[in-house]
Amino acid sequence: QVEPRHYLVSKAVEEVQKIIQQLTTEISFKAIRFQAISNSGIHNENIKVLAPSQFLITVPLRGLTGYRECQVRHWRYYTVHGAKLLSSVRDPEELHQWLEVEQFSKSLPQWHETDVNIEGDLVPAKVLIVFRELVEKSIISCNLSNKVTVLESFNSMVRVAVETSESQVEVELVPAVEIPTCWPKKAQWPRCLKRWPSQEKVQCIKSLGFDLLAHSNYHWQLCFFRAEHMLMEGLDEDGGCRMKCFRVMRQMKEDVWCAGNKPVITAYHLQTVLFWTCEKYPRTKDWRSFREAFLRLVRKLHKCVSQHFLKHYFVRNTNLLKYTNTSDLDLVASKLAVFLENPMLCLD
Repeated sequence: QVEPRHYLVSKAVEEVQKIIQQLTTEISFKAIRFQAISNSGIHNENIKVLAPSQFLITVPLRGLTGYRECQVRHWRYYTVHGAKLLSSVRDPEELHQWLEVEQFSKSLPQWHETDVNIEGDLVPAKVLIVFRELVEKSIISCNLSNKVTVLESFNSMVRVAVETSESQVEVELVPAVEIPTCWPKKAQWPRCLKRWPSQEKVQCIKSLGFDLLAHSNYHWQLCFFRAEHMLMEGLDEDGGCRMKCFRVMRQMKEDVWCAGNKPVITAYHLQTVLFWTCEKYPRTKDWRSFREAFLRLVRKLHKCVSQHFLKHYFVRNTNLLKYTNTSDLDLVASKLAVFLENPMLCLD
């Protein structure tokens, strides 16, 4: 079943990519601050497949270069509309941060305008409001109304439904500041005395930098898609079965453990489980037997889902399941437990 799934997802990625490229090209024409996504095949670093009908696509922001981390923390006192607040806005969590336009040595004049900037801060919610309006206008000017529909959301996120030849795909479009020049201090990685990945690969990964996503009202979210893509590349150069285990686990999740269009456990969670397991079991001989390696991954997934706790691979103080519905997680945990009691049907 893994191969048909791969074909269908690849076809959906190809169709969605063409449509979103057309849409973002029009957006970029209307507003120079937003850059069109490239058409670089099914392994496009801007596209993250969370589930067969759920994609996340990052839209690069243009005109912000020469990033440096902010040294001084200060509290902000305003709403997203610019009104002063009597008390301070909450401090960002580990995976989030404020972003000041002055943190960039070069910036377009448009990033200093009040539609996205409050007292020097680039505010994600304001960027998303501007971006959403551009998406709505560009759908019309590109004659894409029969293929793309903007979905309602409870916060500032921009979600669209894209019609493909096979099905409808829900896509979250996220403006992103690409920072390929440095590695964030919050990402204390790799941990000491770890044998996976190799030091050469670590240096290569860290040289790719990170992104900041407009994913909440005030704070930008650290994102490591390029680093994660590099970790997945050449995963089995030693002849192991890591990627096979990952693909079969993903298939089982979609068919049995956590089906549906908006699964509580996504491919991103499974990828994180894989990274942690690769780090704990770095030897080639640990990945020779598919059955043993696969069950090891499923046990790790079961433990994380049961405890409602999955550490982010790069920012260790972040729990990727922190805001996930605990009842949904418990249901997945029970299905995983049933499988682990008798895994013969799948593996033999």
